[in-house]
Formats: sequence, structure tokens, C-alpha cells
Amino acid sequence: MALRKILTSEDSALHKRCRPVTKFDEKLHTLLDDMGETLTAANGVGLAAPQIGILRRIFVMDTGEEIVELINPEIIETSGEQDGMEGCLSVPGEWWMVKRPNVVKARAQDRYGKWFEIEGEELIARCLCHENDHLDGHIYTEVAYRKLTDEEIEAMTSTSEEA
Repeated sequence: MALRKILTSEDSALHKRCRPVTKFDEKLHTLLDDMGETLTAANGVGLAAPQIGILRRIFVMDTGEEIVELINPEIIETSGEQDGMEGCLSVPGEWWMVKRPNVVKARAQDRYGKWFEIEGEELIARCLCHENDHLDGHIYTEVAYRKLTDEEIEAMTSTSEEA
């Protein structure tokens, strides 16, 4: 396994639509392992393949209990709404306010090509949408409505740490 370099928002790879994965082989497994290790090392919630320069429809997500690998994901159902701060490993040091669905159900393939469904709410729902957007060449700042100030970030993070 190896840590991969995370691209920043200026990189053109982050603004391109990714192609579906068609080969479920050892090369894919190595990529997924590297993405999981890179995500953990960066202390992130999600990491999409284009963020490391790979234009394939893949992302990994840390649910707090495990790293989930989603290949060729499709969002199939959403409900509710949440409004909150969001960040991105490709936009370091910035936090923006974004409205997202509160519950998201997605369908994806695992590393062996088997289809499965995953449903999440709140942070997991936010992550499913955020990472899926990366696969279509979009960065969250495109759907954000306001950048947070350093003071607001400090106030929000100190409040969440106390809870």
C-alpha cells in the first residue's frame, strides 16, 4: 500500500467526468487499498479517485466504523434536507455552508464487482453526495452558498467538540 498525493481544486483532473470501472482486478484492489490508506492518513471522511488523479468512478468513505469502497456508485434515493459546514481534502483550510439531503441511498459495486446498496444520514449522506459529485467533475464549492470565516469555523468546531 502507498499514500497517494491529493490534488487541489486547481488541478484539471478534478473538473472532468470519470469513466466507469470495468475491470475488477488486482490493480483495482491496490488502488482501493491505497485510497483507504490515503484517506486515513489525511484524516478525511471521503476520498474520490479523481482527487488522486485517477479518472474512474470510485470513492472510499470512512463511516466511523469501517472504510466503505464504492465503485460505479449511483445515488438512487434522497430525502429530507440538512444545512451545514462542509470541507474537502482538495480544498484545504476552507469550510463552506452546503445544503444536502439528510438521507441518501446509493447503489454501488464492491471491489469484486458485486452490487450492493448503502444508506446513510447526516454526515454519511453528505459524504455520499460530496464524493459522488467529484466523479462528475464537480467540487463542493460549486453548490456551496457561503464560505465560513475563521471565527465561525472556530466557534463551530469548539461547540462540536464540547458536545
